[in-house]
Amino acid sequence: MKSKYCAALAILCVLCLALTGCGSKDAQPAATEAAATDVPATEAPQEQGEPFAEGIEDKDFSALRTPGSQEAAYGYRAFFLPAVDGIKQPYVGDTMPYYEDGTYYIYYLKEGGDSYNHSIYLATTKDFVTYTEYDDPIVESSRSGGQDGWAGTGSVVKVKDEYLFFYTGHASAETYEYMEKIMLARGSDPTHFEKVEDWAITPPDELGQKRDFRDPQAYYDAETDTITMTVTASQGGVARILKYTLSGDLSSVTYDGVIFTNAVGNFWNLECSDTFRLGDKYYLTYSAQDDTLWYAMSDTPYGPYGEARRLDGKLFYAAKHVESPEGAYMVGWARRSESPSSMSEVSGWAGNLAVQKLIQRENGDLALAPVEALTGRYTARRHLAVEEDSIQVQAGSRFGYTEAFTAYESFLLKGKFTYTGKGCFGLAFDYNGQAGSYKLITLDPSAQKLQLQFNEGSTLITETDAALEAGKEYAFTYLQEGSAGIFWLDDASLTVRLYGVSGKPIRLYAESNTVSFTDLREYTRQE
Repeated sequence: MKSKYCAALAILCVLCLALTGCGSKDAQPAATEAAATDVPATEAPQEQGEPFAEGIEDKDFSALRTPGSQEAAYGYRAFFLPAVDGIKQPYVGDTMPYYEDGTYYIYYLKEGGDSYNHSIYLATTKDFVTYTEYDDPIVESSRSGGQDGWAGTGSVVKVKDEYLFFYTGHASAETYEYMEKIMLARGSDPTHFEKVEDWAITPPDELGQKRDFRDPQAYYDAETDTITMTVTASQGGVARILKYTLSGDLSSVTYDGVIFTNAVGNFWNLECSDTFRLGDKYYLTYSAQDDTLWYAMSDTPYGPYGEARRLDGKLFYAAKHVESPEGAYMVGWARRSESPSSMSEVSGWAGNLAVQKLIQRENGDLALAPVEALTGRYTARRHLAVEEDSIQVQAGSRFGYTEAFTAYESFLLKGKFTYTGKGCFGLAFDYNGQAGSYKLITLDPSAQKLQLQFNEGSTLITETDAALEAGKEYAFTYLQEGSAGIFWLDDASLTVRLYGVSGKPIRLYAESNTVSFTDLREYTRQE
């Protein structure tokens, strides 16, 4: 097993372990990068019962001048990353969560490093706060080529005393009759599996194609001794989700037909589908190819399903649900950029592990929320860059900024707000000291959207729906570790990627709007 650690000590010696200097209210952004200085304890009022943390050395990576060097120095914990292999940083691809006896087993396609053709690896956790990484692949892509020359997403299910790992076998060459089959590995425990060479499920003839047939999700019913499995596939260029019934001993496999056909958007594949029950409702979730996480709801198992709706934006991908006595969660990955210095995209495949709690509203709608065990570790309160924890940000025809927080290696922001106009507002992250390069987490009342924008709003990276009403008070929570973050606003959540902002100011901003922020807090993680 491996433990995650930061970059070399030689790099850390040059880092500034300090807070960014305070700015006055409604101060305009400086033309050069803000310097890191200590903030006196008298700058912000200490509230009874919530003392400010003293002597905590938050890591400030602003001395590392490139986003890539900052990224290499981060020590990810909450947003798990596999340990560096030599000089190569591997990433977490599609996740396959399984829970048993107090432990979450997070199987994932490991991209890069020592992983051959994104083989399946494992990290375990009991709380989504700390993780244990397993060195060796759980199911390795075949190094000699063949039907599983590339391993693909699957799922683990326990049948009596045996663990079955159904996974996608993607052929190593176009010469194979089937580019994808559902394949199997067996294990006596959830950490060791052996491939079953003579077992596979091939696409049904009625699909009319032999390529897109993947991502098996399986559940076992002990009363009937049967396994229900869903598979994502394409038929006639239309994305569909299929259902199978398998006997517990795997001697019979019955194709039950299509349970869901994509009707929203031009998506040719619905990846990493999952089916589950919460309360008296049944849900189907999937990640539409190169899009976002979606869900559809039904009153009966396996449909018919109502209209599909999005959860989060494009940077929270391939998430599947897992349940425990603590609740239900969606486990996926936070998308990265191929280049941390890019100011135009965050589109790389795989990234950091990301987990959000799954909430069911009274009407059955789903929403994502922070994991309490994780946010509960952020208990050390930091000073703000303003004298009060209530701020009014006002702008005329263009942006108005007020410096409020500082971006550290790992931090949590909380607050409330009300607004009166129709213009955008939110958080502005300093990138290079120039306002035109600010990275924004934006609330847009006119569009009813929560967005991640680069270049002071001119470049849209990702967005999700957010119900916003003038005059109504909202509470927000924002958690960032390294460059990965998630912003939660009541019923909306947005996963973001913010390279190159470490050690720099975070400003509250408004455009053609008046916004009152209250109860502002910044916390650091304290073990």
